[in-house]
Amino acid sequence: MTDHLDPPDAHDPGTTDEFAGVPDSFQRLWTPYRMAYIQGENKPADSSVGECPFCRIPDGTDEDGLVVRRGERCFVVLNLYPYNSGHLLVCPYRHVSDLTELTTSEAAELTLLSQRAMTTLRAVSHPAGFNLGLNQGVVAGAGIAAHLHQHVVPRWQGDSNFLPIIGRTRALPQLLGEARQLLADGWVA
Repeated sequence: MTDHLDPPDAHDPGTTDEFAGVPDSFQRLWTPYRMAYIQGENKPADSSVGECPFCRIPDGTDEDGLVVRRGERCFVVLNLYPYNSGHLLVCPYRHVSDLTELTTSEAAELTLLSQRAMTTLRAVSHPAGFNLGLNQGVVAGAGIAAHLHQHVVPRWQGDSNFLPIIGRTRALPQLLGEARQLLADGWVA
């Protein structure tokens, strides 16, 4: 008789399914919300303004759009698929895909709002550091390449443990709505 913890015999196709659901030594952290991102939810099919989620966000409420702060030319929004709690995106209202397409005023406000996002995050959640960046183009990692956005990602000592490295999973200790409210209330002028 075969012990139920022994691996199935790869050469015997009749035994493969009988081990489905049998406990093994792996712990699993299920993150089904990530499947929406993987399958392309909220990613524009093309570069048109009507398809772009960053163009639609300013028309709704701050709560529904996860908007933390609105400026004259740019706005700050929580990332719907964050790397860390408090992961912010600074977006121009105007639909442009490249940093070189910003006006001087838009570029200045994008920088200013990024600075204030860092100041606010330091005040409300005390990160030890930040990752800031613009992913220009799909091959550079832009999930929504059609609309420029700057990432402001707070980092804490030890926030990258075995989960993202081995399990390709990120544990987030705060709901998006709670993070949006905390940051909006604590925004440093």
